[in-house]
Amino acid sequence: MTTYLILHGYQNHRPPGHWHHWLAGALRERGHEVRYPQLPEPDAPVLADWLDALEEHGRRPAEGRFVVLAHSLGVLLWLRAAAAGRVPDADRVLLVAPPSPGVTASLPEIAGFADGLDLGAVRLKAPARLVWAASDPYCPEGADTHYGTPLGLAMDEVPGGAHLTPDSGYGAWPSVLEWCENPSVRVGANR
Repeated sequence: MTTYLILHGYQNHRPPGHWHHWLAGALRERGHEVRYPQLPEPDAPVLADWLDALEEHGRRPAEGRFVVLAHSLGVLLWLRAAAAGRVPDADRVLLVAPPSPGVTASLPEIAGFADGLDLGAVRLKAPARLVWAASDPYCPEGADTHYGTPLGLAMDEVPGGAHLTPDSGYGAWPSVLEWCENPSVRVGANR
């Protein structure tokens, strides 16, 4: 059995139509443990509170593998934890559609997640894969440029995926489910 931790983003109240919700259900149906916490104050997140929540929900299980999937602001949470030496002990990580530092800094409610983030201090303990789309309005310069290349991440670009949310067609996302059970699978479009 594998334990999965799914980290949502800004203003995400875990809507049933989101791929997070779909994935949590699909993994549970296959007999896996899934942690899909509502992070504190998603409309006005405080980095320190989200780091504490990550520490609480990110405890490695006593047995089995531990895999983390982070989306949007959840990716910046993971990177901030890694830079602060507080990243949980995972076997692998999927980082999906992180917002750019400029976009994050332009939104007062989440600016603290980007403020002072030094990618040079990020120490990822587990293999990580970045999934991104060039059409993402929250990272117009490309997540590959901001995060993938500087951190030396494996990367999958999803053509036309925008921010990889239900608005861009990402409710059910079979290739993410496949990646969860087989890390050699490339994550692609759900079409």
